[in-house]
Amino acid sequence: MNKKISLKDIANAVGVSTALVSYVLNNKKEGRINKAVAEKIRATALAMNYRTNQIARSLKTNKTNTIGLILADISNPFSAALARVIEDEADKYNYTVIFGSSDENPEKYKKILDALVNRQVDGLILSPPEHAEPQIKDLQQQQIPFILIDRYFPGIETNYVVLDNYKAAYEATQHLVDCGYKRIGMINYASSLFHLQERTRGYEEALAASDINLHKRYLREVNAATIKEVTEKAVQELLQTEASADALLFGSNIIATHAVKYINQQKFNVPKDVALICFDETDAFDLFYAPLTFIRQPVKEMGQLAVQQLLENIDGKKESLQQVSMKGELIVRQSTVC
Repeated sequence: MNKKISLKDIANAVGVSTALVSYVLNNKKEGRINKAVAEKIRATALAMNYRTNQIARSLKTNKTNTIGLILADISNPFSAALARVIEDEADKYNYTVIFGSSDENPEKYKKILDALVNRQVDGLILSPPEHAEPQIKDLQQQQIPFILIDRYFPGIETNYVVLDNYKAAYEATQHLVDCGYKRIGMINYASSLFHLQERTRGYEEALAASDINLHKRYLREVNAATIKEVTEKAVQELLQTEASADALLFGSNIIATHAVKYINQQKFNVPKDVALICFDETDAFDLFYAPLTFIRQPVKEMGQLAVQQLLENIDGKKESLQQVSMKGELIVRQSTVC
């Protein structure tokens, strides 16, 4: 077994003190240290294949310089984009991100959360599934720094960075009304999660404000476990009956993907037969002959702000609650016509 190189070994090789080697290798700024000496220390450490003892460093600093991130589904383009932004932003502050997907499963979420806490991450960025309130309250009791992203629980006072889902859905629905559509349907997840309920509320209140009676048959809720089958059924019932919907708002890009596939298979013309709007973007919609109008979430701003606020909490610079609701942007494309 090769001997593990220590700071003392590097110090002996360069002819300086162990304290000086430690300072150079653990600080980006050299200060008053001779530049040539600092460069020689780093070059010697590299040549000797030195690796920082992270355990020793964390014991000394009481920090691991790691952030735990739990998202709903890393295969979802929205979650993947958010993870990349968070990872890049954390790297600017010399933090490493350890992340996992809950798949909207409370048990899996708790398992990943426990693993991250046991690894003593310095803080957490969380997109919790339904029924995760007990874990959130437990984190508060343990005084572990965390911030919620994309979603939150209104009954629990926490830090969060989210989209203003009500306003986004309201504006999307209003766009359809302004374009002259009258029978506007919505397909959303059957969920108690607040951000999804806010999307439905925005849709309903936009119709009411325009004096369009909401027929409950135009509002459909689907189960994530059988998303393909139930989405196809919902679209079929909305488009192949009397007084069929002339426009549809989808509560997520996953729902929209399955709906668009079915609509295309059934030879409906978009937007002639039905106009379409969805939450979030995905490259797949660019391949459709009528690229979808969608609500763009400020992913970059959300991710960067979540990291910055979490690190301020970790460093004890922020004690007051930081609750931010960001505005979405309606990107109008060929799937809606005014």
